[in-house]
Amino acid sequence: MSRNKTLPLLENVEVTDAGAEGMAVARVDGLVVFVPYAVPGDVVDIQLYKKKKNYAEGRVVRLVEPSPRRVAPACPHFGVCGGCKWQTFDYAGQLEAKQKQVRDNLERIGGVDCSQMQPICGSDNIYYYRNKLEFTFSSRQWLTSPDETPSTWGALGFHVPMMFDKILPIDHCALQADPSNAIRNTIRDYALAHNLECYDIRNHTGFLRNIVIRTSSTGELMLIVIVAQPDLDRLYPLLNHLAETFPQITSLHYVINQKMNDSYSDLSVETYRGKGYIEERMEGYNGANTLKFKINPKSFYQTNSAQAQRLYSHVARFSDLKPSDTLYDLYTGTGTIALFLADKCSKVVGIEYVEEAIADARLNAEANGLTNTTFYAGDMANVLTPDFVAQNGTPDIVVTDPPRAGMHEKVIRQLLAMRPRKIVYVSCNPATQARDLQLLSEAYQVGRIQPVDMFPHTQHVENIVELFLTK
Repeated sequence: MSRNKTLPLLENVEVTDAGAEGMAVARVDGLVVFVPYAVPGDVVDIQLYKKKKNYAEGRVVRLVEPSPRRVAPACPHFGVCGGCKWQTFDYAGQLEAKQKQVRDNLERIGGVDCSQMQPICGSDNIYYYRNKLEFTFSSRQWLTSPDETPSTWGALGFHVPMMFDKILPIDHCALQADPSNAIRNTIRDYALAHNLECYDIRNHTGFLRNIVIRTSSTGELMLIVIVAQPDLDRLYPLLNHLAETFPQITSLHYVINQKMNDSYSDLSVETYRGKGYIEERMEGYNGANTLKFKINPKSFYQTNSAQAQRLYSHVARFSDLKPSDTLYDLYTGTGTIALFLADKCSKVVGIEYVEEAIADARLNAEANGLTNTTFYAGDMANVLTPDFVAQNGTPDIVVTDPPRAGMHEKVIRQLLAMRPRKIVYVSCNPATQARDLQLLSEAYQVGRIQPVDMFPHTQHVENIVELFLTK
């Protein structure tokens, strides 16, 4: 006998909050229900598809009464591609939800006093704000309705959530400014006309794998075309067509990827036409000189350029550097924060795991005429030792911007041993940030807190915390 049970339909349920992972939250008779693509204030019917003791998950099957905070989405693919889950949530509401997310995590996990939390720094542009997008080819197209006829060629677009081999065809993405959509659609049309087949990730056959489009505030544009076979007789005509159609492309590259995965960080990138990089510029803090950054095909750079400048300005404000200070920038990446702050202090020491990023940091320091920066590559927990500090000097200020997992406990212990007078902690994950703040509370007290919205229409939020040495 089957043990499967039909889960109930919950009718006329009010959505009360925005939750984790872009879900909305409702409560029914003490049961917390998570549902995607709903907006706080909506009244909906929810069909449950998972039920546990303390929570359930479901999907909206009928919008009974829309929330006053509900707006029309700008993207024609909303609700299918899996990105931008909050497009139907008005932007003021998104900011409130992100501020609450930060506060809840810091108070609940870290026991942090949030009395000095500043209003979240919102983005002026809530569409077309990204400077980098990656699209994938697949021989397996995701169908949005039972009546849709699949393309015999395949699809170029975004991965469907939880489907590693299925791609949703994208006609228009509202995240990156023109000519991003035109470039992607031109590649699709050319491939169809010239029988350039999409890659099949299950069987590892086919030709076209990925494209990466990067733009900059200087008006330069980079395109990387990634293929699965070294068939230059088919690749070069495509690249020529793109260069002729889009003179805006100032940096055109290709990659031959014959691996089983889509990562190209360990592969050779060939420059086909134009420069090997694009240049990004960022205003310095409080009228300081404008900084220049060379972005090569493998470089990391914040994908929202305008908000990155604001983020770093808040870091500078919290750092309150003195001309004689030594600054450590942990998890420095390509050194953007380090270079942004370098003219405010005597010495900057940056540490980062990725060697290519450190190479970029050194080049960008040289390009900006900064001679007081030193960068080291290696695992943070192994590099940041008492001997390293003895060699480079005890920091007066530490800026740390770790990955989502937060800082290794060994790194936190070394920070507590170094006792800089202030730590400025930047995080893309308030939950792990809160955990680390609790450990640092042994010697540090939280001061100002500044959330920054880098990614409108998503649940993601950056947060900056100022820590004062108290012991």
